[in-house]
Amino acid sequence: MKSLTFYKLGLFVILICGTCQQLFAQAAPSQDLKANPYAIRLQQPQKQQWEIGFVVKAPAALSGVDATMTIPMNWPEQKATIIKEDLSPEVRVRSRVLAGGVKQLMVSIPRVAAGATVKALITVEVERSLIEKPLQTDKLYIPKLISADLKKYMGVSPYIETTNSKITAVSEGLGDDAKNAWHKVEIIFDWVRARVKYKFDEEIRGALVALERGEGDCEELTSLFIAICRNNGIPARSVWVPGHCYPEFYLEDAAGRGHWFPCQIAGSRSFGSMPEYRPVLQKGDSFRLPGSNRPQRYVAETFKVLRVTQPPMVQFIRRQAGTEDPFAPVIK
Repeated sequence: MKSLTFYKLGLFVILICGTCQQLFAQAAPSQDLKANPYAIRLQQPQKQQWEIGFVVKAPAALSGVDATMTIPMNWPEQKATIIKEDLSPEVRVRSRVLAGGVKQLMVSIPRVAAGATVKALITVEVERSLIEKPLQTDKLYIPKLISADLKKYMGVSPYIETTNSKITAVSEGLGDDAKNAWHKVEIIFDWVRARVKYKFDEEIRGALVALERGEGDCEELTSLFIAICRNNGIPARSVWVPGHCYPEFYLEDAAGRGHWFPCQIAGSRSFGSMPEYRPVLQKGDSFRLPGSNRPQRYVAETFKVLRVTQPPMVQFIRRQAGTEDPFAPVIK
């Protein structure tokens, strides 16, 4: 699985923070997971603690430091709670949620003295559950009407070239012989797994390259699956965890209630379920950050200094709690 650093994704941006929500605000989609046999089932919850933030060493004085990083938020399969802060006295933090799919910790430091080391670290306790597929799938349907909230999961996204003629050609008619909507998505899922051989790559190539080359890793398989789903009227999106991503697709039950279902398209086959404990960092694959007109596939860390005479050493941190050295290797 390729590293999801902002350097490899080419998404390192300079960003001035705008109006934000309070640090402890959580966006938690509500869903009745017990009464509906067509909903996902959550099993074996497990708690983890993750340290997230950065450490900066300044050989020369700095002023006007602003930085952002992604932190876990609440989802049906996940509860995230900030349980500890390790902040240098001059550090100020707040947060915001972008398009309902990713939460950013926003850090500002007015001044860092020459030779100083400044920390901005939080510890998040994440309780994540394994996901099992619904008890029943025969009466799930492709939505007839796409709501405003779903439109962002139906169009083109970075590296998901839904409207490319080659992708539309393979999308047409795929799964039309299925016995129901669930089976149709499963046909698309298995077609992508059979058509694209897994091969690790440091660069993101996208859906089109995966189709043309017949190879790719988790990003490429996810992108092609999403593109074909969207071309068949099925909302789909990327889900990001440390070091990996996978797709989710959306169907509705007979009462018109919508449900998101995950699938492990790279590696071991898992359709409609997810044997994964790593925390969800982001759901979605096209975000517009304040101050930038370009849609971003992955909301990466950012670091801005207003005045600097000598570049600082900055280490972004995202790791399970327990490692003492702030400059130890980090899972991105």
